[in-house]
Amino acid sequence: MTSNLTRRHLLGLGALQTAAALGLTRIGLSPAAAAEPAATAAAQAAAADYAPAVVVGSGYGAAVAALRLGEAGIRTLVLEMGRLWDTPAADGKIFCGTSAPDGRSMWFRTRTEAPLATFLWLDVVNKDVSPYPGVLDRVRYSGMSVFVGRGVGGGSLVNGGMAVTPPRTHFSEVLPQVDAAEMYDTYFPRAHRMLGVNTVDPAWFESTEWYRFSRISRKHAQKAGLKTVFVPNVYDFGYMQREAAGQATRSALAGEVIYGNNHGKRSLDKTYLAAALGTGNVTIETMHRARAVRRQPDGTYVLTVDRTDVTGRVVETREIGCRQLFLGAGSLGTTELLLRARETGTLPDISTRVGTGWGHNGNVMTARANHLWDTVGANQSTMPALGIDDWANPTNPVFAEIAPLPTGLEHWISLYLAITKNPERGTFSYDAATDSVRLNWTRDQNQPSVAAAKCLFDRINKANVTIYRSDLFGGNKSFADDFTYHPLGGCVLGDATDNYGRAKGYSGLYVTDGSLIPGSVGVNPFVTITALAERNMARILSEDHAVQTTRCRSRGAGHAV
Repeated sequence: MTSNLTRRHLLGLGALQTAAALGLTRIGLSPAAAAEPAATAAAQAAAADYAPAVVVGSGYGAAVAALRLGEAGIRTLVLEMGRLWDTPAADGKIFCGTSAPDGRSMWFRTRTEAPLATFLWLDVVNKDVSPYPGVLDRVRYSGMSVFVGRGVGGGSLVNGGMAVTPPRTHFSEVLPQVDAAEMYDTYFPRAHRMLGVNTVDPAWFESTEWYRFSRISRKHAQKAGLKTVFVPNVYDFGYMQREAAGQATRSALAGEVIYGNNHGKRSLDKTYLAAALGTGNVTIETMHRARAVRRQPDGTYVLTVDRTDVTGRVVETREIGCRQLFLGAGSLGTTELLLRARETGTLPDISTRVGTGWGHNGNVMTARANHLWDTVGANQSTMPALGIDDWANPTNPVFAEIAPLPTGLEHWISLYLAITKNPERGTFSYDAATDSVRLNWTRDQNQPSVAAAKCLFDRINKANVTIYRSDLFGGNKSFADDFTYHPLGGCVLGDATDNYGRAKGYSGLYVTDGSLIPGSVGVNPFVTITALAERNMARILSEDHAVQTTRCRSRGAGHAV
């Protein structure tokens, strides 16, 4: 990183800390209102809820948009429906632990909803909690539920940090309209640098007790003729080694992951978003949910936004205008906003392709029971560092994350998250009666994923004379296929948008998140989402910013861009 970028990070981190200390919902070095001075007090008041650019969401694509807009000198407002996670609670921690969750764990729930339902068929995994705007949400649809992060940084707060770049051939298959050479030479490396991607020290990995579970799974995979690969991560592996040596406060080695990491993880609030705030041109408003959008006759956009408190009560409804609107609310949020706008007539010309091309990235979770002599260790790091790579299999391509199951006790379980090549796609539809969006997806559409995962793990079980565990996912299932960590699609690039995320039919309206990717990318998707957003923003800023500035100046008044 350059010294200038380091300074920006420091300024942005300072803004985050100040907002947290004062309990503010607005974070920034300066307001994001229009830069052009208003002539009258009335005009100034009107400009208070106007920003030249608005970004909805603060996940990977949204964070890229915010930083690059801020660097370009464009006053930008970021709207995040979750809270800023930067203030320790009474226990001295920002996030609660996985084994003893409280209200900080789940988004307005009375009970946690972890991926594992039971252990030894006992309901001991999930706990009762008090409703609060917690960091993890499980959005339930018929036939599928989706895990998403809530807070400044979105999914980066709750994921396992696996920063995997897809095989180049598969990327070209998924997004043939995107120049792969440009992505792999420029934008993937840029995303890696900004995200702080690093790799585990192989010598430490081989010797530490914290990755014994990975080494056992590797041994079993190799016995079946399968290869394993080290996978990069955004968790600081140097910090992790200090955790193991007793030189740093434990986080990954204290079971923290799905409800947030108190230390070690380079989540977006510490990388892209901190740098964005450091430009002085970006402001983040937390606890703000954008629920509707319309276009004015002059071409500007107006968002209807609800501000909620920590009880979930709407305490204010605002209308916020902008010249350029960037939707980065994720596959679910972005698709819902655009579908509602099309079906209610506020943006009637939104493409009929919005709401199509959705997929769960082929996610399936499974577990195996090992022999008594193959202990996986009572101590396990929560950050995966190894995967089984059988993606080149022409019949059943699978990339399987060797996942931790840190209980503090020896349990002889090997756990996996398999990513499969599932051709099935879902669609979203708007329900006017409930003003909500439904995902049209059936459990039968999961079968290609289950079949592919079963093919892989049947091989491993056969080679090692082991069996599946059926006590973890409810209903005596060996394969958990009713949830996903990786929602993709709904506003597919080159279909619902042009080849750079511009919404068809509406200038100044952009999509910049995982909804651009058609259902599957073959690996954990956040690096691809980040790199694609970098590529799209580079083109948008080089072309559209100049057009918008010229148009605005030609009118001789109004809002600066």
